[in-house]
Parts: sequence; structure tokens; C-alpha cells
Amino acid sequence: MIQSTFSSMRLADPQLEIGLGEAALPELFEQLATDGGGLDGRQAASRLQSLRRNGHRPAGSLRKILAILVNQFRSPLVLLLLVAVVLSAFLGEVSDTLIIGCIILASGLLSFWQEFKAGRAVEKLQKLISQKSRVFRDNAELIVDAADVVPGDLVLLRAGDIIPADCRIIDSNELHVNESSLTGESFPAEKMAGQLTGQTALSDSFNCLWQGTSVISGTGRALVVRTGVHTVFGKLRESLSETSETAFEHGIRGFGYFLLQITTVLTLVILAVNVYFGKPLIDSVLFSLALAVGMAPELLPAIMTVSMSSAAARMMQRKVIVKKLSSIFNLGEVTVLCTDKTGTVTEGIVRVCDAVDAEGNSRKQLHLYAYLNALMQQGFANPIDQALIQVPMNVQGYMRLNEVPYDFIRKRLTVLAGHQDGNLMISKGAFENILEVCSKVLDGKGCGVDLDQARRLLLFQRYQAYSEQGYRVLGIAIRQTTLAHIARGDESEMSFAGYLLLEDPLKASSLGSMHRLMGLGVSVKIITGDNRFAAMHIAQKLGIASDRVLTGAELDELSPEAFQQRALGIAVYAQIEPHQKVRIVKALRQAGAVTAYIGDGINDVAAINAADAGISTHNAVDVAKQAADFVLMEKDLSVLADGILEGRKSFANSMKYIFISTGATFGNMFSVAGASLLLPFLPMLPKQILLTNFITDFPALAIASDAVDPGQSARPGKWSMALIRRFMVVFGLHSSFFDFVTFYVLYYKLHLTGAAFRTGWFLESVITELLILLIVRTQGPFLNSKPSKVLIWLTLGALIFTLLLPISPLAGVMGLAFMSGEELSWIGGILIAYIITADFLKVSFFRRGKKRARQ
Repeated sequence: MIQSTFSSMRLADPQLEIGLGEAALPELFEQLATDGGGLDGRQAASRLQSLRRNGHRPAGSLRKILAILVNQFRSPLVLLLLVAVVLSAFLGEVSDTLIIGCIILASGLLSFWQEFKAGRAVEKLQKLISQKSRVFRDNAELIVDAADVVPGDLVLLRAGDIIPADCRIIDSNELHVNESSLTGESFPAEKMAGQLTGQTALSDSFNCLWQGTSVISGTGRALVVRTGVHTVFGKLRESLSETSETAFEHGIRGFGYFLLQITTVLTLVILAVNVYFGKPLIDSVLFSLALAVGMAPELLPAIMTVSMSSAAARMMQRKVIVKKLSSIFNLGEVTVLCTDKTGTVTEGIVRVCDAVDAEGNSRKQLHLYAYLNALMQQGFANPIDQALIQVPMNVQGYMRLNEVPYDFIRKRLTVLAGHQDGNLMISKGAFENILEVCSKVLDGKGCGVDLDQARRLLLFQRYQAYSEQGYRVLGIAIRQTTLAHIARGDESEMSFAGYLLLEDPLKASSLGSMHRLMGLGVSVKIITGDNRFAAMHIAQKLGIASDRVLTGAELDELSPEAFQQRALGIAVYAQIEPHQKVRIVKALRQAGAVTAYIGDGINDVAAINAADAGISTHNAVDVAKQAADFVLMEKDLSVLADGILEGRKSFANSMKYIFISTGATFGNMFSVAGASLLLPFLPMLPKQILLTNFITDFPALAIASDAVDPGQSARPGKWSMALIRRFMVVFGLHSSFFDFVTFYVLYYKLHLTGAAFRTGWFLESVITELLILLIVRTQGPFLNSKPSKVLIWLTLGALIFTLLLPISPLAGVMGLAFMSGEELSWIGGILIAYIITADFLKVSFFRRGKKRARQ
């Protein structure tokens, strides 16, 4: 929580030395060279250019490019190898130094290029959902990128907007703002025009708005004073963590520590053994470090980035925008999807069926009241009001005076309409919330009669009957008044006028989409603010048992422990308040479910943040889109099924690379440790080890876009270090066995030493890594699964390059020698045996793993 005072807060430019809250508005207008009526386009463009020229701009593309490039060489193992290379250069090993240095540079650039392309693709996607702000320029309301708002701008605010800068309020109407990100206070702060007297704590500054906070209800106009790094939020940006580590990121970090420990131990052992047996110190150091670099899965960040960005591009084709790449893995792990029903389960197109009085008779006057209420409200746009104003009505003689905006506590919207017959308050909202401010009910003749308990019961029974028919039912109340301005306290002593009957039919695809999600192991929970009867009607259409419906009132009666036990069994939650949505999501997560939440309103933001995968829609309020990890261009459950599949494919492809790198490289490490004890010479030169790593990197990159077997995407993937360790041991020992067979054949059978021996093991080592790539990419027999074309061609190209290298002009430079037909035949036989046994071992390994997971 931040409780700073305005004495230390100054305006963006040096000459603006005035506190934001205590300054008089005319002073601020003068300092910002505006009259408070908004800038013109030329002024705004000039100020934006000036800010960027003075360095007040987002991180430049050049800085991002350099950061990605440098990141490829920040591995401690690579840095150690570079130090050793420099040391060998001082000792005169110039040719080896240049070769090894070029291989390290080429590997880093290869990884950089893949990550850079992936990043550019994601940036283009995210520009589609950049935050927008409404400003008043050139005497007109404009929508601009929030990053283009400048000091002196006049911003127009309504519910759902994210505040783009530090501002001073000019005027407001029932404006309430969520400032919890800065003050720690969860209850909305009421904001209004005025002037502070002296130093005031941030949380008590009723006349100021802060960048990054959001409007909960009401409307307002505000003067932009500070932008960018000079805002309160901008100064705190580096210390505030906006995103948490995903489960997959946590697993990768643990995997990295595990690899570092194993690599360090084995590298030191191999170095000690080589030095003990009298082999050259520099060669031994370079050899050990080259092995360490070769063993480290240095392409994993690039593989993950390319895999996720490829998935993001494919999801974009399905009209899903990915805001945070690593969240793709979370989406793939989802087992429970929470969604509202409007627009996802239903068509999302509200139809006004009728407006009936308290006795159930259709009344044109009620249509007029509803039309006026929808037309005159100036809060956030919503489908109900848009539907109500589709059919024009004669409103001549009526004029808007003001309103009490809708909020999620009152659940009603009241407008004050002026007319020659007197001012009229019209309130529209949830039936029970409308009824609570009524003391009378209009009868069939339009006369007000006292609303006693018996009449309240009759009204409720009629409301229940309409709800059970599948209607969404709102209440309408009116009151004649002499007031020229209204506030919340004036919503009383009203007359219940009737019911507004709305319909949002079930999508034809909903039932199929739910069955598809269930086929993927994902259960769908519908969370709605509608009453129990309407929720049960939807549940019945979807084939959900009515005993799996829970209301908000029933939820409040359950203890956290009791609800956690029931959460997974409930299919539909009805009459749910915003704070209860968060409770539902947290309970599901505590019950062991990986939870996704779809929402588009202000009342969904907390639940979106609480979910493992937060999802919003392109037409959602700004604060919901900012909180989400994904933004749907179409609100449809079938689109989510596609997204979940893409997440699982990305997870599966990343795991393929981890399995491949741990199995093959650890096997090589074990083999080298043994060879160092048995052979009187280094079994492979440092540059050959790095070249092996470089050659096998090319086809490994294609893993990111490889095809995934249906069986691997049928259920959520789970990160398991135990599985990785078992795979490493099993396939590492398998790889080592064939390495030792190769050593025996080359040294004892064929009597090869030096360059000839190293060439044989170089060929065997590279080709086995290329083959294991094709074998481990599928959990079934590798001949039954077709790799992607890119993977096939890159693997074939790497194989041909490897076979031609010993007879190329580069052979001498790389320390390789020509091999006879007999020698190649022995190696070929070893490779055939390797393929057969590796495929059999892999199928058996994963089959046993599935059995173990079921137990």
C-alpha cells in the first residue's frame, strides 16, 4: 500500500511546480496552456512529439532487440566457455579459438533470430487490443491510444475505463474508482471536483485520478496533468509486479537448477579425470566446458518462444489474441472453464420480447419508459440498452436532466427526464433491487396503490413464472418529482410500473461445444447474475441436472471448507455477486482444478485476475481486457476449445525438446566420463562437441511447429520433474550403452585412434541425436506418426551435411578424417540397432508412465 503525499509529486515538465490536488484549476489551466476545453490536434501532436524527444517514450525497438541478443549469451556456461576460448587464444590456439568462437556466435544468432521473429509476431497481435482513451480534441470526442494522451488533454471517463494518466477532475457524476492497485483499499473511492487544502494522502485525494486505476461506476471529465514515467504508477512500475509466474515457468526454472547441478558435477569430474591422466590443461578445460554447453538445452527458451508464438499466430486465425505468451501453457492445462452465459452459451444478442404491467398486460407506456431510460443513460454501453433503443419511439418533449449511473451494488439505473407535465424519474434494473425502492404499484389503469406484502408476493410469483419460461426479467419503476437533480438517496417512494421481458436464446453450437470441451477433459461452469429459475432453464437446455445449480445466497451459507468440497460438482452458479465470482474461482483452484475464467465486465475483473488463465473479449471494458491473458474476438466456447488444444500442443512440443536434450546429451556426458577413464586421448575435440550441438540445433528448432499426436493433446499436460528424471536416466543409459559399443568397435575392433576415432564417434553422436529427435517426438511407434515437413527436411539436411563433412575441405580444420566403407558399415549397424531399441524403449516408457498416472 502506498501512502505518499503530494508535496513530493510534481508535474511532468520542470516549470510545472504545482501540486496536483491542491492547485486551483485556473492555475493548472494556465500552466498547461489550456482552457480546460480540450486541445486541438496540432497542440496534441506537438506535445506528444516533445515528450518523445525528451525521452518520455516506451522502450525503443533497438533496446529490445539488443536485450534479446544479449540474453542468448548470458548463460553461465557460455560465459565460462568464452573465457576459456579467450585464454586459449592467448596461448596461441588461434584456429581452434576462431572455430569455437564462430560456432558459439552462430548458435546464439540462430536462437536470437527465432526469438526475435516470435516477439515481433506477438507485438503485432497485441497492437490489436491496445488500450484506448476518449479525449475531447478539436471540439469533438475522439478515441486515441492511451499512450498518445498528453498533458492538457481533456479525458472523458465512464464505467470500465482505465485512467490513462494522472488527472485532475473537472466535473463528475457519481464517479467511483478502484484504486486498490495503489492504495490497497478494495472499496471504490468516490471522486468529485474540488480543491485540497495542503498536503493530502493519496488515498484521500478525492479530486485526483491516477494512471492505472479504473472507473467502477459513474462518469466524469478530467484534465491530464502527468503522463508516462512522471505518474505515480510510472514511478512505481519497476517495483510493482503485474504478472505472476505460471506453473510451466516455475517448472522450467526448477528444471534449469536441476540441470545446472548435474552439469557442474559431471563437468568437474571429467575435468579432474583428464587432468589426472596428464592430458593438456587447456584442452581439458575447453573439452569440459564444451561438454557442459553441449549438454545444456540452450535452445529451450527459443523453442518455447517459437512454439508459443506459433500457437499465438494459429489462435489469432481462430480469433483469439494472446497477451502473455507463457499463459498459453496455462490454457493447455485448464481442467475447468468458468463463463457467464451471455454471448458464450447464448447468442449474446438481447431481444426485447415485451414490457408488461403488474397484471401481465403488455403496455406501450412501459416500452416508452424503458426506451427513455436506455437512451438517456451515459454510462457504459451494454447489450440491453442497445436492444431497447433499436426500435425508435416518439420522445418529443422529453429532455435528459441527469442520472444515477448503474453500479453492481444497487443493480439499477435511474434517469431524470424533464417534461412539460413535470420531471419523471425512471429506474430500470434487477427485479428485486427495483422492488426494494418501491412503495406503490401501478394497477391496470396506471393508478398507484400501496405495495403491501400480499401484492409483493404476487409480483414475485409473476417474476418467477416469467423466469422459468427462460426470460431475463428486469423491473421498471417511476416517480413524478419536482427535483432538477437526483442522487442515490432519491431512489425511494417509487411506483413499480412493470416487467421488462428479455430473451437471449441458446446458441445452436453451445451443446456441441460443451461436449467437445468435456471430451478434452474440461468441465464448464456457468456463472450468472440471473436468478435461479432462469439459470435452471438454461441448465435444462444444456442437459445439466437442476441439483447442480447453486445460488449466491446458498453459497454465502457454506463455509470455505464445505464449498471447496462441493465446488467441482456444481455446474451452474446463479444470482452471483462480483465478490462471489472470485470465491468460486479460488475454491476451484484449491480443489485442484486449473481454472480459466471468461468475463467482459467490471464485475469480472477480480475473477479474471484470480484464474490460472484469464480471458476477456474484444468488446469488454478496458480494465477487463487489461487483466486478461487472452482476448476473444468472438465470444464462443468452441473458440476456447481450439485455444486449449493449441496450449496443449505448445506444451507437448516444448516437452519433446526437453526429453530429446536430456536423453541424448546426458547419455553423451556419461559416455565421455567413461571414455576419459578408458582412452589415452580425448574422444572428441571441443570444437567437434560444439559443432555436434550446432548441427542438431537446426532441426530441433522445427520441433516448435511440429505436429502433435491426438493422444498427447486429449488431456491436459502436466509438468513433472520426476518424469523428466526417469526419462533422463533410462534414455541416458540407453544412449551411453550404444556410445560404449561404438567406442569398443572403433578402438578395439577397428583399432582407430586420434582423428579417425573422433570422426567415428562424431558421426555416431550427431546421427543418434538426429534420430532421437524423430523417435521421441511421438509417444507411439515413430513410423506411425508423420513429422512436420520442416522437421523432415531440416533433419535430412543436417544428416547429409554430417555425412559429407569428413570428406569436405573443412574436414582437416575440424579434426575429422576419411572413413572406409567397413568403418561406416559398423557405424550404420550400430545406428539401426539404436533406432529399433530406442523406439521400443520409448513406447514402453510412456505406456508405463500412463499406467502409473492412472494409479
